[in-house]
Amino acid sequence: MDIRNIAIIAHVDHGKTTLVDALLKQSDTKLGRLDTSGLIMDSNELERERGITIFSKNAAVMYHGTKINIIDTPGHADFGGEVERVLNMADGALLLIDAKEGPMPQTRFVLKKALQYGHKIIVVINKIDKKDARIDEVVDQTFDLFVELGATDRQTDFPLVYASGIAGKAGLTPDLAAMTDVIPLFETILKHIPAPSGDPTKQLQILTVTLTPDDFKGKLATGRIVNGTVRKGMIVAHMRRDGSVKQEKISAVMTFDGLARREVEEASAGDIVAIAGITDVGIGETIADIANPAALPTIVIEQPTVKMTFGVNTSPFAGEEGEYCTSRNLRERLYKEIETDVALRVDESSSSDTFVVSGRGELHLAILIETMRREGYELQVSRPEIVTKEEDGKTMEPREEVFIEAREAFMGIVIEKMGKRRGEMKDLKVENGVAHIRFLIPTRGLIGYRSEFLTDTKGTGLLNTLFADYVRMEGAITVNPHGSLIASEPGTTSSYGLENAQGRGTLFVGSGVKVYQGMVVGENAKDEDIEVNVCKEKKQTNMRSSGADFAIQLTPPRILTLEQGIEFIGTDELVEVTPKSLRLRKRILDPTKRKRAEKSEAALTR
Repeated sequence: MDIRNIAIIAHVDHGKTTLVDALLKQSDTKLGRLDTSGLIMDSNELERERGITIFSKNAAVMYHGTKINIIDTPGHADFGGEVERVLNMADGALLLIDAKEGPMPQTRFVLKKALQYGHKIIVVINKIDKKDARIDEVVDQTFDLFVELGATDRQTDFPLVYASGIAGKAGLTPDLAAMTDVIPLFETILKHIPAPSGDPTKQLQILTVTLTPDDFKGKLATGRIVNGTVRKGMIVAHMRRDGSVKQEKISAVMTFDGLARREVEEASAGDIVAIAGITDVGIGETIADIANPAALPTIVIEQPTVKMTFGVNTSPFAGEEGEYCTSRNLRERLYKEIETDVALRVDESSSSDTFVVSGRGELHLAILIETMRREGYELQVSRPEIVTKEEDGKTMEPREEVFIEAREAFMGIVIEKMGKRRGEMKDLKVENGVAHIRFLIPTRGLIGYRSEFLTDTKGTGLLNTLFADYVRMEGAITVNPHGSLIASEPGTTSSYGLENAQGRGTLFVGSGVKVYQGMVVGENAKDEDIEVNVCKEKKQTNMRSSGADFAIQLTPPRILTLEQGIEFIGTDELVEVTPKSLRLRKRILDPTKRKRAEKSEAALTR
């Protein structure tokens, strides 16, 4: 069978998934034409809610007798580990670029990886139907980016396709009126993306790139057949990362047909397959011929830069809302996750009830927490910290490249705040009243800044980050500390108690909410913690007037999302996560013990 393997890469929200849907619906694939509801590829509930791709996915379409394996990849930098892996399966890539925004930070990251693999790139200028699209300028910027990233002459001579993914149209010229369908994109793929190399007569070699759980077949290992032919019932060698080799039997071989996996008797070199029967297979391991096993190079993934502590929920409300609440449940779930997410790392801590989980960014870890929450887990998590490493006796910390777009009026406050967080401004351009600023900043300086940035820019600013390098860790980063309003006693919040508390700052809870002692119920207007009694009831007297309670007016509480809660908490605070609730709390709930611990810490620092 004639095959093409392509990855779709782009910055977040540049239209990858929408374009893949158009390819599915307009191909010769039966499944593609039948499923027309919403974005087919965003199958995960969180992906549909957030409008971003989190997990890479495989699909296959038929076009004029050629099978095109399509790999949809995430666009957010925190999920770069997914992109790095799946590029191993492709022979070329479609690079989508927004016709208005042009090349963005994640465009640089994914393009750099694709060029390192030597892939042929087809550039798709998407969203040309935007009224303020600047197509010619974006094409020039894209060429400059190829040159800057060290592309070869063959790679810089990239074919150009113009498209409107949402309209399901593409063409070789930027004339939307002349476009009718995405056939020109199919033709460009067949013309420029090479057929996969590999010899079906050689010894079998498959590199495992993704793992998927299946209720009936167990763990499925997905990868590309580099050489040889794989058959159902075949005895193979499972070559592990540690160098050991184990004999296994393949119970099922599946190829992709539209959005589904279809079981086949055999598949040959060049195709992408999912294999069942190898229970302990890991990502980056080789499935090889039993008689003459030869390992393929393992996948090297960039290391995590941010870590958080995941622990068993110890609040007074523990076990009331979740199904899985014990340390054993938490351990099993975390270690299950690292089997399929190679960019994640789980380490034991000094306590048997807590684990240190490291990832590529705050969003990477927040998605894991939200997924676990929806599965019925209860846990508590700490404020994110950076992952450092030692080099030549020096402590090195990760540094990020930050790209900011904000109105010129907000430029001063952004530069001031970034400067306080040890950000170095590397570039500044102002075009049409919009400031484009590039900074280099330690990762620890960015923790907790995103919400502050949106407030400072009145929700209009754009902030994108990209891992840059490791630098020597120097000096403390002092940012504006926050103060918390802490519940002084357990109970149910009352309007009277909340009215007294809201004069101190911003509340996170409304009336009739159960709280416990030590729970954070709001943000103090000053940078110090203060205890408030939000459960206080108004005392009744003989002189009480009949309509006095109706005069209470409460400001609507500020309801924090998971990401906002993680950014808000201090080092002595935790986020309690349950399937039904998100609560902020002090690490030490008892006020007497908390003050004693603060005094001890202050004495040690002196």
